[in-house]
Amino acid sequence: MMLISKTAPPKNLRLQAVIFDWAGTLVDYGSCAPLAAFAEVFQLHGVPITDAEGRQPMGKEKREHLSELLGMQEIRARWRETHGAAPGPRELDRLYSDFVARQPSCVTSHAGLVPGASACVNECRRRGLKIGSSSGYTQEVLSRLVALSQEQGCNLDAVVSAGEVPAGRPAPWMIWENARRLQVYPPATLVTIDDTAVGIQAGLNAGTWTVGVVASGNLIGLPLDEFQRLAEDRRQQLLAMGYEAMQAAGAHYVIDTVADLPAVLDHIEQRLAQGGRP
Repeated sequence: MMLISKTAPPKNLRLQAVIFDWAGTLVDYGSCAPLAAFAEVFQLHGVPITDAEGRQPMGKEKREHLSELLGMQEIRARWRETHGAAPGPRELDRLYSDFVARQPSCVTSHAGLVPGASACVNECRRRGLKIGSSSGYTQEVLSRLVALSQEQGCNLDAVVSAGEVPAGRPAPWMIWENARRLQVYPPATLVTIDDTAVGIQAGLNAGTWTVGVVASGNLIGLPLDEFQRLAEDRRQQLLAMGYEAMQAAGAHYVIDTVADLPAVLDHIEQRLAQGGRP
């Protein structure tokens, strides 16, 4: 028997959905809420952490984030000096419990939409795209954030938290769960937009187009007013560093904020029409 292999011509696909991250992407310019909660919890236990330390695992499920912080050599040394022993599973449990208790107030204090976010979502809808989202926040906290965003005129079709899937970023499960709820496929018709390297990796692992956000996100980590007060050369330096980090993470595109997304969607549509794929 002779088997004949035929290569099917690429399908003329069109975008169907955009999956947004929350803190640092849609809301909370500078991704300040998660950092504030982590800093408060470690301070409560007498082991202060730096902003740079707190931001390193950003984008991951929050318990995993805390676990990685406790695994950092410098933080473990400070913990041992303060408490007389290295932190273990019980300490992680206590930290996470305290974190969950403090996170809602931090999120509420930093729930403002990133400038241009509502217009971006509306433009996506005008194009006929479905709107999904994913987050390392717990479902309870994310529900509060969704309600606050709706009050500001930003409505999404699907909202998935890390606790609803087998594992958070960089695993693809949150993106695939969005696709299931939105009833869209193949992954080449989805765009993942995130401000963290693990978020970009999740999008790549899911087979979607990926867009990295720099100015409003974790890589710069400054509220809008502080970012705008920087000297122009310093702003450009930080943006260049952020763009380089996102490109190193594998992002197909890198932008300042979600306000710049529509032009990227145009380019992706052109690539899809020519048979391009993520």
